[in-house]
Amino acid sequence: MQVGFCRWGQKGKSLDGQEAAMNCITKTENALLKFAILLLTISVPAFALGQHKTESKPSAPAHSSAPSHAAPSHAAPSHGATQSHASTPSHSTTGHTSTPSRPSTASRPSTTSRPSTSGGRTTTAARPSTARPSTAGRTSTTARPATSARPSAMASRSTAASHTPPGRTVALKGGGTASIRPNGQVRSFSRGGMTVTNNIHGGRTVVSVHNGATIVTHGRVGFVQRPYVVRGGVSFVSRTYVVGGVVHVGVYRSYFWGGHPYFGWHPGFFWHPGFYAWGWHPWGAPLYWGVGLWGWHGPWWGFYGGWWNPYPYYAAPYFWLTDYLISQQLQAAYAANYAAAENAHADEMAADAAASDAAAAGNPPPPADASAGGTPLSPELKDAIAQEVKAQLAAQQQQAQTDSAPAPAASAAPAAAQAPPPALDPAQRTFIVNTDLTVVSNGQECGLSSGDVLTRLTDTPDADQTVNASVSASKNADCAAGSTVAVKVDDLQEMFNHFQETIQNGMTEMAKKQGTNGMPAAPDTGTTASSVPNPPADPNAASDLQQQQQQANQAETQVQQQAAASGGGTQ
Repeated sequence: MQVGFCRWGQKGKSLDGQEAAMNCITKTENALLKFAILLLTISVPAFALGQHKTESKPSAPAHSSAPSHAAPSHAAPSHGATQSHASTPSHSTTGHTSTPSRPSTASRPSTTSRPSTSGGRTTTAARPSTARPSTAGRTSTTARPATSARPSAMASRSTAASHTPPGRTVALKGGGTASIRPNGQVRSFSRGGMTVTNNIHGGRTVVSVHNGATIVTHGRVGFVQRPYVVRGGVSFVSRTYVVGGVVHVGVYRSYFWGGHPYFGWHPGFFWHPGFYAWGWHPWGAPLYWGVGLWGWHGPWWGFYGGWWNPYPYYAAPYFWLTDYLISQQLQAAYAANYAAAENAHADEMAADAAASDAAAAGNPPPPADASAGGTPLSPELKDAIAQEVKAQLAAQQQQAQTDSAPAPAASAAPAAAQAPPPALDPAQRTFIVNTDLTVVSNGQECGLSSGDVLTRLTDTPDADQTVNASVSASKNADCAAGSTVAVKVDDLQEMFNHFQETIQNGMTEMAKKQGTNGMPAAPDTGTTASSVPNPPADPNAASDLQQQQQQANQAETQVQQQAAASGGGTQ
């Protein structure tokens, strides 16, 4: 009998059963021990080899390798050059300001690339996409104003949470809708190709299209816009303005951005380059304030005295132009509210007239009265406006030098047409309100009037074609300074248009005054017609505007009746 490899006996010997069994067990244990040692010898190197291979396998990217979320340091674009419209604000650039209500992930643009700075050079580090749609085809902004010079993103994030004002919507008989304020006032309505918007402090905006012309009435100002010419793939329109019976014509170039058309003022003529340079360079000696040097005054002077004060002296022409610009806006604000002020503040109107007489004598304005109120222009904010004036003079000087350049090639025409308007240029932040507006702040309406100052916070319009702006200075009963408001890009663009046109008008005044009352003589006040000169005035503009107002009055009466009869509507 055998047990494994043991035998009950050995060669030449005979063992009893117990001794043979013990010998067999001993041999079996020795054999098993040797076998175990052999297995251990083989398995240890194999295990070590496997462990070495596991450790040398590339590991998953560490989170620390992702680009830093800190915004890179951006150099502010030079205001002295012509504004570049190729640099497009992009949602993929974060870290500055955020819109008040953030879109869902499905509708937010991709952040598959974020700029990072290494050794002073801008590079793009890849980031995993989070199922956001691609922004292919959109130009990113590579140079934006420094973060330190921009209003706080936290202020924008904590206010203007809603762009929708309270009220209800009413479906109109025969088509169209109306928006009704909680107090029953018609906020706006669209009907039969006409849109009417009523401001909360009075006045309205009427827009209609008739026989290919766009007819707009905004407060006291009305204009008729018609197609004009095409240059280098860019369309230009003409506008015939009628203000208090006075007619003037302007040319505006078209921009098409984000599926929406915008229009930017284009000079009908340019000053010779030397006059622009004279305007934004310092004078040899400052010029002190005086009615002969200044020359504009009126009842508005006493009404807004103290809310804004002219410079006591002018170190350079662009400071004089800053006072001219602000004074023109305040005169417009006063004229827009003249009737109401005359009825409600007869005594104050008399005081304003007395202040105007004092101004004519060369005396500074009196302190602000209760009717001005609000948050006045600070010296810092006024200096920011002066720097914008200086920048625009330099930009217009460069534009004058390039205006006669050959038109771009046909291949560049689509790119020229698909350009953002100047109001969205990241370098353009400060805007002066040019007419009465109603805006929305945190779901509530508030008013702005000519002369109030806004600082744009966001660069890309939302679905309602609005961006966020901070109220930097405002008058009594207007939106509170420091509040964040949702303002239409169209309105910002019109502010910028008026800003540029007023600067040119101010240069015309300076051309008349240079060399008199201590003002140094300018080197050259000659002009050159632009490549798109102003056309003749539309002879039917005044009658078209009058007819539009009549139609708007009739339509609004009908809308008010229907809104009152409905008593409800869509909230």
